[in-house]
Amino acid sequence: MAQLQYLSTEQVDKFHRDGYLLLPGFLPQADVEAMISRSREILDEFSLEGHPMTKFTTGESTDNKHVGDDYFLNSGDKIRYFLEVDAVNPDGTLNRPKELAVNKIGHALHELDPTFRRVTLQNERLKSLARDLKFHKDPVVLQSMVIFKQPQIGGKVPEHNDSTFLYTDPPSALGFWFALEDCTPENGALSFLPGSHLTYPIKSRFVRLKEGGTGVEQLLPDTPLPPPRDEDYVQPPCPAGTLVLIHGSVLHKSERNCSPKTRYAYTFHMIESAPPTVYDEKNWLQPTEEMPFTKLFAEHS
Repeated sequence: MAQLQYLSTEQVDKFHRDGYLLLPGFLPQADVEAMISRSREILDEFSLEGHPMTKFTTGESTDNKHVGDDYFLNSGDKIRYFLEVDAVNPDGTLNRPKELAVNKIGHALHELDPTFRRVTLQNERLKSLARDLKFHKDPVVLQSMVIFKQPQIGGKVPEHNDSTFLYTDPPSALGFWFALEDCTPENGALSFLPGSHLTYPIKSRFVRLKEGGTGVEQLLPDTPLPPPRDEDYVQPPCPAGTLVLIHGSVLHKSERNCSPKTRYAYTFHMIESAPPTVYDEKNWLQPTEEMPFTKLFAEHS
C-alpha cells in the first residue's frame, strides 16, 4: 500500500465509515482571507442591469424557476449570481443591498478566477489528500461555488445527497466544502446523517428535460426504509479554514441562517473521469468544447 501523504489511516477509515470528514485548519488563514476578499469583490462587480433576477431555491420554496431557466443551466462555464428568495420583492426588485441579496455565485470559479483556481487546481495538499482518499483514480473538477448564506434570510437546504444532482454511473460524486467563516447552529452549519451513504440508495436524479427545463428521474422504486430522524443527524463544529469532505451518497442538510452574520463557504465537486464512469447528457451541468471538465492531477498553470 502506498504511503499516505496527508491523511491518516484513521481519517480515511472515518470518511468511509461516516460518509464525511472534517479537516480543521486545512486552509491557511491567508487563503481564507484571500477568498473572502475576492468573493466580496465579485459581489461588488454584480450588475443588476440585464440580470434575470434568478433565485436559488432548494425544494422548500414553491418558486423553482432557477432550475429551469437558461441562466442557471448555462452557468457551468461561467461565474453567475443567484439570489436569495427572500431578498426579492414581488415586483422583482431587491429589498436589501445586492451584496446581502446573493445566495451564491457559480459555477466555474475554479476555472475562471485565479484566487479560486489556485486553491482548487494548483493546490498540492489537496491533490495529496485526493490520492490518500483513493475515492477516484483520475478525478475531474466541476461545479464550484461560493455560498453566502446571508444574514436572517440565508435559505434552508433540505436533506439531500450530492449524487442526485451530479449523477454518474456508477456514482462517484465527492464534495469539497471549505468554511470561510465560522459555521454555527445559528448561521446554518452543515448537519450529516453518519453512515447514510451505506444505507440510503440514490433513488432519483435531477435531470435536464429534452423539452427544456429540469425534472426528476426515478432510478429505483421506493424502498421501505425508515425515514431519517432529525435526532440522528450530527452537526460538527466547523470553524473557518475547515475542509469538509462529503461522500456523494451521504445525507446532509443545513438550516436557515437566523443570525445577523453571513456564513461564507467555498465548494466544488469531483467525479471520476470516463471511462469507465459515465456522466451523461441528462445532467444539468454540462461540459463545453471551450471548457471541458478539468482533471485534478494534470498540470495547471
